[in-house]
Amino acid sequence: MTDRPAAPRPRTTTRDPAELERRLGAWVDRWLPGATVGGLSVPPTNGMSSETVLFDLRRPDRTVQPCVLRLAADVDAYAVFPRYDMERQYRVIRLVAERTRVPVPRLLRLEADPGPLGAAGFVMERVAGRVPPDVMPYTYGGNWLFEASAAEQDRLEQATVEVLAALHTVPAAEAAFLEPSPAPGGSALRRHVEQQRAYYDWVVTGRPRSPLIERGFERLERTWPPDPGPAVLSWGDARVGNIVYQGFEPAAVLDWEMASVGPRELDLGWLVFLHRFFQDLTEGSGLPGMPDFLTPGRVCARYAELTGHTPRDLEFYLLYAALRHAVVMLRIGYRQVHFGEAEAPADPDALIMHRARLEAMLS
Repeated sequence: MTDRPAAPRPRTTTRDPAELERRLGAWVDRWLPGATVGGLSVPPTNGMSSETVLFDLRRPDRTVQPCVLRLAADVDAYAVFPRYDMERQYRVIRLVAERTRVPVPRLLRLEADPGPLGAAGFVMERVAGRVPPDVMPYTYGGNWLFEASAAEQDRLEQATVEVLAALHTVPAAEAAFLEPSPAPGGSALRRHVEQQRAYYDWVVTGRPRSPLIERGFERLERTWPPDPGPAVLSWGDARVGNIVYQGFEPAAVLDWEMASVGPRELDLGWLVFLHRFFQDLTEGSGLPGMPDFLTPGRVCARYAELTGHTPRDLEFYLLYAALRHAVVMLRIGYRQVHFGEAEAPADPDALIMHRARLEAMLS
């Protein structure tokens, strides 16, 4: 593999930090009179979709509470997704807190009206701990997870699979608000794939279409699982970079904007593939990475031992994960072109960082 991380990192917002702090302070004072905010900062690894802002909430009793504000994406920043339903994310986190042992941050306040903050959003407590970095990816070395012992890495992997096992105890019926209303016919997997097709069509509106992604959708149809199985609550963005760890145990599971309902294997495939994505980048740079971490066999064996459900059709779900990630990469690439951070390539597939991996999966 010869793929390498894109540089420089594309922008994630066009918002004015001073104006955001003013708005946030006024909003907090409305529901907690006498409280103030300070110490606003945007993490250097801030996500490419919903915006994450860290701040300190100074309560009237003078206690200081570290908080996180999650805002819908800046519409002026060529957003990654066509829609940001912050109330939906808030409801998912609340459901997970009420129905499972999965650790999530304590929710403090939802603001569905875009007026006060400039966009819909919500505030939650900030959980102390460590997150495996995306920039530079944890597989490159020089970070706490890479430098951990084999036993520690093994424990983190096991604990991460335990998160999925616990999350998947929530049946689809309890997360029905994540489905389109009214829900179209077919299986939950069929609806999921059709939503991804619609997302791809949105990404390429007014832009060149991707031959590679379209081949991927065609392959999905030819390898469709004969029995996808029952649908459960799906995290959607299941990866170690979305978990705050204390030691090597999960302390807070984050980023629920891709949550849905569907087969368990949606999350398992995404977890395995996203590590493979970073591992490929690392090997392409001539570094060893973490080749024995989050392998398909280990993840599936651990999940089966925890749940009694043996994952099936994983090759289909790994391909689907690679395809979904390719659509996101294409959108991010087009955003870089939009902001003048990159030249539009003659071949749109050149914008897909894991093009070689996806081509190999389709060959």
